[in-house]
Amino acid sequence: MRLRIGAIVGLVLLAGLLAFPAVAPVFYLELLAKTLILAIFAMSLDLLVGYTGLVSFGHAAWFGVAAYAVALISPRYEAANLWLVLPASVLAAAAAALVIGLLVLRTRGVYFIMVTLAFAQMGFYLFHDTALGGGSDGIYLNVRPDAAILGWAPCDLGKPQHMYYFVVAALVAVFLFLTALLRSPFGRVLVGIRSNEQRMRSLGYATFAYKLAAFVLAGALAGLAGFLHALLFGFVTPEMMSWHQSGNVLLMVILGGIGNLGGAIGGAFAFVAMQELFSDLTRHWQLLMGAVIVLAVLFLPGGLAGVPPRLKRLVAGEGDDG
Repeated sequence: MRLRIGAIVGLVLLAGLLAFPAVAPVFYLELLAKTLILAIFAMSLDLLVGYTGLVSFGHAAWFGVAAYAVALISPRYEAANLWLVLPASVLAAAAAALVIGLLVLRTRGVYFIMVTLAFAQMGFYLFHDTALGGGSDGIYLNVRPDAAILGWAPCDLGKPQHMYYFVVAALVAVFLFLTALLRSPFGRVLVGIRSNEQRMRSLGYATFAYKLAAFVLAGALAGLAGFLHALLFGFVTPEMMSWHQSGNVLLMVILGGIGNLGGAIGGAFAFVAMQELFSDLTRHWQLLMGAVIVLAVLFLPGGLAGVPPRLKRLVAGEGDDG
């Protein structure tokens, strides 16, 4: 019954997303597309944090690697082929995650957090301080890729509505893929590793291999988000790889509810909504936003995903133990 209600709610929300371009100006279309891209980014991190128990503070590295990949391999004044640069960019992020994962997954706890942060900062300074990434100014993507297949173009990413629907399709695909993956034996092993890695190892599972696979997959999905971000805004800067970008996506996961894909999406929406609202209210909006996040952690430990169950218990008269 719960799955049926969740499916109905999801279909209603998807219908709203599909209908949005009919009533919204281009500015809000771009804002919503940005939010959906961040939702993909948040789901990729939730695969690590919520389901594998790996708290990474350098997840923005893969986001930035894919964005820089599409900017660097695309011709300067003509459209690249979408079906070539998309897999190439995602594979670049996955390859970087594989190399770094082989090193960082040998650490645990706070050491894992700090090592992932260190590698992400190395990537940041690589693109910030060298000509490879255009320095602090970054690189412009002057022309969006061409989606033509043998002369037939299913969409024109140069049009805001087409770009928006492409992002929506990517979000749905990632959500369905992760939902199926986490219900598979592979996903159950990841949850087991999060709960008790030593026990899973004693049962014969190669936990390092499973964690590495999850790390690389999360990096590839973060790369997909970075690729879409580069296409949407037409430029890439080193700030996409900075530590505060990793912190922002971690806050989205916490706000939405760790270990819940729908919560990760809701957390991205809540984060962007607070950014837009508070920045209009005051120039010190970061302080206001920080206070709200602290209150949310204190009073909503399960994030936004935990609100419906708590309301259900209250209505049923079971009380709320916090």
